[in-house]
Amino acid sequence: MMRTRAVSAVKISAKLGRGRWPTVIAALVMLILYAVAWPTLQLTHDVPAPLMPLVAGFAVFPFVLVLSRPALGWAVTALAALVIPLAFDRIGYYTYPWQVVHILVILSLVLAVAVLEEIRVVLVVWIATVLLFFLYMPGDDGWGWTVGLTALIVFGLLVRWLVISRRQLAKEEEVSELERARRAVLEEKARIARDLHDIVAHHMSMVVVQAQSAPYRLTDVSDDVRAEFDSLGATARDALNEVRSLLGVLRSDGYTPENEPQPGIERIGELISASQRAGVRVTANITGDPVGVSDGVGLAVYRILQESLTNSARHAPGAAVDVRIEFGLGTIEMDVNNGRGTESAPAIVPSDRGGGSGIRGMGERATAVGGRLVAHPRPDGGFEVHAVLPTVAAV
Repeated sequence: MMRTRAVSAVKISAKLGRGRWPTVIAALVMLILYAVAWPTLQLTHDVPAPLMPLVAGFAVFPFVLVLSRPALGWAVTALAALVIPLAFDRIGYYTYPWQVVHILVILSLVLAVAVLEEIRVVLVVWIATVLLFFLYMPGDDGWGWTVGLTALIVFGLLVRWLVISRRQLAKEEEVSELERARRAVLEEKARIARDLHDIVAHHMSMVVVQAQSAPYRLTDVSDDVRAEFDSLGATARDALNEVRSLLGVLRSDGYTPENEPQPGIERIGELISASQRAGVRVTANITGDPVGVSDGVGLAVYRILQESLTNSARHAPGAAVDVRIEFGLGTIEMDVNNGRGTESAPAIVPSDRGGGSGIRGMGERATAVGGRLVAHPRPDGGFEVHAVLPTVAAV
């Protein structure tokens, strides 16, 4: 912690020392002090006239370093405070060892050291300045100056820690803002991946199913046409795999599902009809009144059903699919069951391998609205998806 504060203090010092205006202001103040110290030096010390500008400058000029290198400035002015009383006698009844201007410069540099320098430097400056005042101040004034210098050091340290704390707080707020922005980007990417999977993958799967089942649904299909359908199905499967790989890049582990007023329960009939046109043997039994179902829950019902139909067509081609949706009082219960595929390909348990978003995506959608979803193989080789959702998404 001490090391961190020391580095922060050095950074503050470097920042204050840069730029034209801080240096200009420090130089102007130093010139004003010098303009006071030179003429009044003859009133306080017995200094020959030719040496007066040098002695006054020796005491005052270090003030110009108050913002850039206060420890060096203090060292020079403290050396002047040590030498001047020994080299020059005081005049008349003037009892202080230094000019008032010189004392102001010392105090200013001590305060600057407390604010800008490392703690160990501050400790050295405090001890040395207290000893200096104890040595030269008349009578018992040294004790009073000790208390005053200590209070000045403490005040400087408080200012320094306040500045450091504000800088650290600003840095943490900046990091938090960047993290929020990064999080928003990840969530948006995940939403895009989710919707692409639900929309593109579904329709691509229907193309594959239609191409594979066309030779069985249509009569008098020649070998050339059958080969063309097989080629079309293979091409569509390759495209679907590439889409899934791309979606795997877009998804993120920290994805938070979103509910937006996209397709809802009013389009369930269209979804089932599209599957039937693609050759999927879908039987639907929808009961109850869907009034009061929120947009978010309607979207979840639509997407779960869409994904379930897609998985049935892809992994159990030719199998019958039974859809049951019951709109109850406060809850929606949905079951999608399919048997074992009737074509040559055996039934395959759906999975999320290859970056897919199927079962995991359905579970996330159900959880997002406060519901639950279970998906598992059936003993007869088929597959079942069971979901229970509230009519209004949980907050």
